[in-house]
Amino acid sequence: MQYMVLTRRRTESFDDAHYTPERLEGEAEGVRRLFMAGVVRQIWNRGDMGGACLLVEAEELEDVRSALNALPLFQSGMQETVSIVPLRPYRGFGPRQ
Repeated sequence: MQYMVLTRRRTESFDDAHYTPERLEGEAEGVRRLFMAGVVRQIWNRGDMGGACLLVEAEELEDVRSALNALPLFQSGMQETVSIVPLRPYRGFGPRQ
């Protein structure tokens, strides 16, 4: 199943100085591993604030949470999940009766 995930930086607790190049590279490496494993299908940076929007492939909702919680910025509490939305196929592209 696919899920759309919206995350955000916890800027009320961590200012820009906390998001060092080393921390951001560690996060990027974690996301690359999830991409190579087929968990993260696509990812975008948010245009309205710090954070990301991800298209994730997982069996269960808990698998999505586990994958995200293994990332360094999530482990440190600097990033959090805003929403996880399960996706279904769009019926408009299916066979017509």
